[in-house]
Amino acid sequence: MALRAGTLYNIYKEELMIKANYHTHSCYCDGKESLRRYVETAVERGFTHLGFSGHAPVPFENTFAIDGERYLDYCAEVRRLKEEFADRLKIFLGLEIDYIPGVLDNFEELITTGGLDYCIGSVHLVNKTRGGDLWFIDGSKQQSYDEGLSRVFDGNIKEAVKAFFRQTNEMIASQRPSIVGHFDKVAMHNKERYFGTDEDWYLALVRETLELIKECGCVCEINTRGLYKGRYSDFYPATRIIRIMNTMDIPAVVSTDAHQPDDLDKFEGVYTLLREVGYKRLVYFDGTWREMKVL
Repeated sequence: MALRAGTLYNIYKEELMIKANYHTHSCYCDGKESLRRYVETAVERGFTHLGFSGHAPVPFENTFAIDGERYLDYCAEVRRLKEEFADRLKIFLGLEIDYIPGVLDNFEELITTGGLDYCIGSVHLVNKTRGGDLWFIDGSKQQSYDEGLSRVFDGNIKEAVKAFFRQTNEMIASQRPSIVGHFDKVAMHNKERYFGTDEDWYLALVRETLELIKECGCVCEINTRGLYKGRYSDFYPATRIIRIMNTMDIPAVVSTDAHQPDDLDKFEGVYTLLREVGYKRLVYFDGTWREMKVL
C-alpha cells in the first residue's frame, strides 16, 4: 500500500492531535478484555484512532489466536463499534497474521473474508523446513525459546536467526502486509546470550529485511511492549535499527501491542526517541497512510 501524504502534525505538544494504536488484542484472542472496553478506554484517554489486530486463526490447537468459528463475529463486532463510536473515535478492523510456511502462508482469504482495513504480518513461530517443527520465539518464558532452539535447530543460533529473517522476508515479498510487526523480536529472549545484536552478520540480516520492507511499500512497526513488560531493554526494532530505518527513509508506525486496555498508551518514551532521532517518515492510518512530522 503506497503512502499518501496528509496533514502534518506536531505530536509532541500537549494538545496531542493524533493519538493512535493499531496493534490491539482483545479477549477474542489472547487479550484480556472485550472490544468495547478497549474502545471506552481509548475514548477516555483521548485517542483519535484505534485499530484492532486480533491474532489470526491458525490450523492447529493453541491458546493465543481467534477461534476460526468466531472470526466473522470478531469482524462484525468491530464494525458495530466503529459505527457506534464514529463521532468520538476512528476505529479500524485489522488482524495480526502469523506467517508460517506450509501452515499459514496466504493472507488473502482472511483479508477478503473479513473485509479488513489493514493487517500486521508477523513471525512468532519459525520452522527449519516448510511445514516442519516450530520454534516459538515469543511469549513470557525464555525456557521455551531455548528449548525450541535446541529441538528445531540443534542449538545453532545463526541458522535459527537466519531462518527467522528468511521467513520474515518471504512474508514481506509474498504477502506485502500493511504493517510488518516487531521484525527483530528474535532478539528478545536471546538477551545477548547466544549472539550480539551489534554483530555484523546480524545487522546484515536486519538491513536486508529493511531494504525489502522499503521495496515492497510496507510500514515498519515500532513496538513498545518489550519495554513495558520488562522482557526486553529496547523497542522492537531496537534503537540502533530505528536509526538505520531513518537513514533509509522507511515509514514507521508506533504501537503498544496492547493485550489489556491499560496498555493502550504505554508509549514508553518512543516519541521522545523519534524526536531525538529526527525521524522523517512517522505515519498513522486514517483509511490510508498519512505522515506526521516529528518536530
